[in-house]
Amino acid sequence: MYNFNYYTPTKVVFGRGTEEQVGQLVAQQGGSKVLIHYGGKSAVRSGLIDRIKASLDAQGIAHVELGGVVPNPHLGKVREGIELGKREGVDFLLAVGGGSVIDSAKAIGYGLAEPDKDVWELYAHKRKAAAHVPVGVVLTISATGSEMSNSSVITNELTGKKRSYNDDIARPRFAVMNPELTMSLPDYQTESGCSDIMMHTMERYFTNGGNMELTDAIAEGLLRTVMKNALILHSDPQNYDARAEVMWAGSLSHNGLTGCGCDGGDFACHNLEHELGGMFDVTHGAGLTAIWGSWARYVYKDCLPRFVKFAKNVMGVEGSGDEDTALKGIAALEDFFRSIGMPVSIRELGIAPTEEQILAMAQSCAEANGGKKGSAKVLYPEDMAEIYRMAR
Repeated sequence: MYNFNYYTPTKVVFGRGTEEQVGQLVAQQGGSKVLIHYGGKSAVRSGLIDRIKASLDAQGIAHVELGGVVPNPHLGKVREGIELGKREGVDFLLAVGGGSVIDSAKAIGYGLAEPDKDVWELYAHKRKAAAHVPVGVVLTISATGSEMSNSSVITNELTGKKRSYNDDIARPRFAVMNPELTMSLPDYQTESGCSDIMMHTMERYFTNGGNMELTDAIAEGLLRTVMKNALILHSDPQNYDARAEVMWAGSLSHNGLTGCGCDGGDFACHNLEHELGGMFDVTHGAGLTAIWGSWARYVYKDCLPRFVKFAKNVMGVEGSGDEDTALKGIAALEDFFRSIGMPVSIRELGIAPTEEQILAMAQSCAEANGGKKGSAKVLYPEDMAEIYRMAR
């Protein structure tokens, strides 16, 4: 095992009706003027935004709103939020939504704290943040784990570049998590979220650097739990207990817990998907499942013991030898993805990248990561391009 730091300062308020506590939670953080940030009209139609505003009003906390966040959140909306926040004197950001909204709010928090600097410089890795306006979350989608993580991902819609920036100063101060708020989601969105949760865990699991028995057991248990409950939600979307299991798994998958003792994880699949998302605007979880099988078959020989362990302990399969077991585990997970309606190839996403686009995505992915990426197997541009080709 490797040395590690585990830092998770986010206060979690979990269960039915917990959104009613938002006003008190913001007051505890010293917020006096809140920007309520959200995505589509469903948060308004459902009455959630009104309930949140009433809770803030009860504490005498002023607020303004900014909706319109889209999946693969745009830099343009971030800049709009920064300007609104400066104009209104906002000192607290409340993200009401899933990962896209939370990531957008985090980016706004960077921009408000350093208004004389271009926030995109952080995502382009040209500098580090010095400050951040605090963020709280009311979670409505179980997927990215952004409600407890230090990371955010923003797409520059003018260039098609989708980039991440990680910094502990952006970890949310609190996360309100009511599983009932996820019950209106379409099945495709629910299952894409479940897939993203699994991928956050597997990115830390398939490594060649550092392992802990306890961390492995947590990761494997989390994966089995998400798979079980994803299947339940596929046929019974109103099942509260399944929603609760998946929601809590999403937070634990990306707050650092499932990577304690490892080398920081692989995250090649995530970075490969970022290029797909930036160029073709695909749903993140679905983009991950479309790439994962090809990535796994490309790298498994270089990380064979982990793939064997995964096949046996998570997928419950075993072959005639280590390689056969690993390949059976990969195929079994692809079968699971199919069973919940997720794609297992780029073609199934409804897109067909040309060779020129594949080479451009591979080069961009490598450049964004200093020329290479990966722990299970270190990937260079030519490796990345081949994985895209295999996934077509």
